[in-house]
Amino acid sequence: MKIAFLGTPPFAVAALEALAAAGHELACVVAQPDRPAGRGQELRAPATKVWAEARGVPVLQPEKVRDGQLAAALGALAPDVLVVVAYGRILGKDLLELAPHGAVNVHASLLPRLRGAAPIQWSLAEGDRETGVSIMQMDEGLDTGDVLLQRVLPIEPADTAETLSERLSRLGGAALVEALGLLAEGRIVPAPQDHTQATLAPIIQKEHGRLDFQLPAEKLVCRLRGFTPWPGAYTTLGGKTLKVHAARATHGDPVMRPGTAQAMSSGLFVACGGGTAILVTELQLEGRKRMSAADFLKGQPVPAGTVLG
Repeated sequence: MKIAFLGTPPFAVAALEALAAAGHELACVVAQPDRPAGRGQELRAPATKVWAEARGVPVLQPEKVRDGQLAAALGALAPDVLVVVAYGRILGKDLLELAPHGAVNVHASLLPRLRGAAPIQWSLAEGDRETGVSIMQMDEGLDTGDVLLQRVLPIEPADTAETLSERLSRLGGAALVEALGLLAEGRIVPAPQDHTQATLAPIIQKEHGRLDFQLPAEKLVCRLRGFTPWPGAYTTLGGKTLKVHAARATHGDPVMRPGTAQAMSSGLFVACGGGTAILVTELQLEGRKRMSAADFLKGQPVPAGTVLG
């Protein structure tokens, strides 16, 4: 197929790789504009732009997508289908209906569960045992289009949003190629979603990473995994931000107030809701480097009765 590809972050690159390997023609890559990044706030090109330019694929980076100019530019290329992977913009009807096969999206969840911007993070945060990818025919709603194909992926106990994203991106690329092949041959039957079963995965905000020790320990560990690497899990100690990089759930003391910390040889024990606790094994206090909790406690005593947060 002749494809106009719309995608921006590293997650979308695996789909580009899969499409190129399958022999599809990439007419162009549409990415969001270069943005300031890093301590120097220097302009940084999106991952898909870097990939495309290295292979001589034309790149478009419009500031707006609803003024008709992008639709005109893509229409001149006469693509068979638009492929959208984490582009980061909502497309209008002019783009969704531009190509004969419409616009096909790779969404990193088993729709209708976890519609929205952050399905990978929320899948982990909510303690799911499995997730997957949905190849969807886009419409004007928020991830409400008919599903062309789905593939399931088990979530590993050590997965974070970073590692799960890498695995889902590869699965999404393979599923996308399979779906386009079936679509081209007319051998795919779009399946409407059961909208009554839909749940949402909203954009992650920094505040989502704040640890609420009233929650059970297992729930806190799930949130830590879901919000790693960003925004990370954090609380406060002595008025400073304390980032928690690694922790595991353990048995607690039901009489301890949630948030009460206790230094142990293996890490920092913190009481949580429901008589549970977490054992923090790796952390970083504001202004200091990341280190094991055991090493941290050698130089930073945590008096008995200290309450975090």
